[in-house]
Amino acid sequence: MLKTFHGSCHCGAVKFQAEIDLAAGTGKCNCSICTKTRAWNVSIKPDAFRLLQGEDALSDYEFGTHQVHHLFCRTCGVRPFGRGHIAEMGGDFVAINLGALDDADPAELAEAPVRYSNGRDNAWWDAPAETRHL
Repeated sequence: MLKTFHGSCHCGAVKFQAEIDLAAGTGKCNCSICTKTRAWNVSIKPDAFRLLQGEDALSDYEFGTHQVHHLFCRTCGVRPFGRGHIAEMGGDFVAINLGALDDADPAELAEAPVRYSNGRDNAWWDAPAETRHL
């Protein structure tokens, strides 16, 4: 069920609102950046996302194929969301960092299904052999 969530970076410079259906699933990946940042995301369409403040506070990091903008607050370093376009994922998307949601109940997050992706081996559509560390 779609629910409106609010999120922010740690210092509050970046604030957003997003329509998310946690029951539809979340994602964790074993690629280098997701592993190093312990990313736990949910991907939504851009029309379900509203940046309320802080576009000017965001810095952008891209690597590899340059398909994803790994955005972070230049003041506190938190990565509240990212943006990208990957045709195999349905085109444009916004990846919400679930840890940046201000009003998500811990029980809601614990009940959300998690899909694991094997980004380390560029086999994104397969689960990695080991997921306990993600």
